[in-house]
Amino acid sequence: MMNMKHEEIEQDLRYLDLLSLSFPTIAEASTEIINLQAILHLPKGTEHFMADIHGEDEAFQHVLKNASGNIKRKVNELFGNSLRESEKCELCTLIYYPEQKLELVKATEKDIYDWYHITLYQLVKVCRDVSSKYTRSKVRKALPKEFSYIIQELLHEDSQEDDKIAYYKVIIETIISTGRADDFIIALANVIQRLVIDQLHILGDIYDRGPGAHIILDFMEKYHNWDIQWGNHDIIWMGASAGNNACICSVIRLSLRYANLVTLEEGYGINLVPLATFAMETYGDDPCEEFYPRLTGGSKEMDEKTLRLTALMHKAIAIIQFKEEGKLFEKHPEWKMQNRALFNNIDYEKGTILLDGKEYPLHGNNFPTVDPKHPNELTPEEQDLMNRLNHSFMVSEKLHKHIKLLLQHGCMYGVYNGNLLFHASIPLNEDGSLKEVEIYPGKKYAGKELMHNTGMMIRAAFQNDTCKEEREYAIDYFTYLWCGPDSPLFNKSKMSTFERYFITDKETHHEEKGNYFKLRDQETTADRILDAFGVTGENRHIINGHVPVHVTKGENPIKANGKLIVIDGGFSQAYHKETGIAGYTLVYHSRGLQLVQHEPFTSTNDAILQGTDIVSTTQIVEMSSHRMLVSDTDKGAEIKQQIKDLEALLYAYRHGFLKERDRQIRK
Repeated sequence: MMNMKHEEIEQDLRYLDLLSLSFPTIAEASTEIINLQAILHLPKGTEHFMADIHGEDEAFQHVLKNASGNIKRKVNELFGNSLRESEKCELCTLIYYPEQKLELVKATEKDIYDWYHITLYQLVKVCRDVSSKYTRSKVRKALPKEFSYIIQELLHEDSQEDDKIAYYKVIIETIISTGRADDFIIALANVIQRLVIDQLHILGDIYDRGPGAHIILDFMEKYHNWDIQWGNHDIIWMGASAGNNACICSVIRLSLRYANLVTLEEGYGINLVPLATFAMETYGDDPCEEFYPRLTGGSKEMDEKTLRLTALMHKAIAIIQFKEEGKLFEKHPEWKMQNRALFNNIDYEKGTILLDGKEYPLHGNNFPTVDPKHPNELTPEEQDLMNRLNHSFMVSEKLHKHIKLLLQHGCMYGVYNGNLLFHASIPLNEDGSLKEVEIYPGKKYAGKELMHNTGMMIRAAFQNDTCKEEREYAIDYFTYLWCGPDSPLFNKSKMSTFERYFITDKETHHEEKGNYFKLRDQETTADRILDAFGVTGENRHIINGHVPVHVTKGENPIKANGKLIVIDGGFSQAYHKETGIAGYTLVYHSRGLQLVQHEPFTSTNDAILQGTDIVSTTQIVEMSSHRMLVSDTDKGAEIKQQIKDLEALLYAYRHGFLKERDRQIRK
């Protein structure tokens, strides 16, 4: 046995020598083992899962600030009947929006000293509660440097002991008397927000429909711990930033469709004046009735002149999009999408189109820029416009900064603590087996390999060291990911955008869903996918979004006997009427899984001035028979391996394989 241990140590000696740089003595290695063993027995951190945010920045930020209702629940538990409901509401609003709320309080409060005194005690109590499941080291790292020592003293001293009451009281009074109360309140509120959510998982679609995708990504740049599984709407923005003209057109078209140009123009500085000029010159006499924007509750009021210009721009970019897509479909026959180059199927004299062997009349049959002999070729004016638009996307520093952020924190799928996360689907055959999809010419992948290699291709589009041919293909492939039948981000027979614009017959609008969506209610399907991704454990799940859950029609977000959870509840205002709610948050804490269903959010201003909050209801999905600890998580597995390595280091020290290092020499 001893010889076996010696052999293992000798094999790992190079690694152990490197490890000794961090733990140069027996005492330090032993202390770290003790610390790690203690961490394993803490409750697991709380994870929040959200999907399909679609630019709703105010609602999204509010859900994070109130931790999907968790802060209000903690305030109710801590203060019970000792505070009136209005007082608890005021305290919650202060935690969510400390800077803005403080300004209101100081303008109305008669005895601000007394208010500071009471409020600081209350905030410390909440902060102590939310920090209780973490080590002091982790809490310390979450604290702002200027108040770190003071907050630690307040959190870890028992203010109920007689000999500590005066000490505790002096700290609070000194904070107030030195004029630091406002800054300290803001610091405490931010610490509470940070600690109440240990990790945030975003299951795709930050972009489109709502006005604030760029605001969300500015917010996420500073967020403490998050990841994203890219959605189809994120992908077309990534494609646009990589220079894919079809994606650029799609991004602009969707923004015009929902009368939302804020992200494009104000967020990223995309110049749409050339498009407006071209649209007025080319389609000025076209009624463009089918291209008037969809106005939602969040859309700004638009006068008739603006609506008219938006419709003209909408049609102009849509026509160019269909041409750009048609060229890609013909360029890549391996995609098997040549039948979607629909300008090839139009009889321009008769005003009809041939689809699947059947002829349909077109309405709005005005295509002044389409040459029937070369229908997918851009006119010189359209080409000039696309050059200008492409340049505008290529030089947008903020857009590229945000796409880099998505690449840093994102991938096509993720596995966290027994949960498999992806945005939309895993392509399947009719019998439920994993479907092979050709992503590179001649290279087919299924399941986990498909998702991994798709992610690698996406990254290749942004790397200068990718060979030219491979990079060009990767940039083109964003279009397939957006609308390809076997794309894991789409997975439908077709994207019927053209048909909805130009064909009245609704049978042409139908998009046949892929087998994943047909089979996802079956537990065997979920098990097959989970097995393929190597997800183990008794309580394992697939979590995804993409397709809104129609609560008003009785649809249940929990499927496959509890093994698949769909958390797209219609966060976007465009979906509120369709879903009947305004989004979900799935919360995974030490006691189990809870699905939080949100009602529509009014506005940040209402939340600050009137104390309004998102009304949320909680549904228990799965509760654990025992409180889950860090040792039960992926992080726990990493810590156990670290402990094993440190024990090997101790053995190496004690048996003479390595010598303890002198700290002065090491420095």
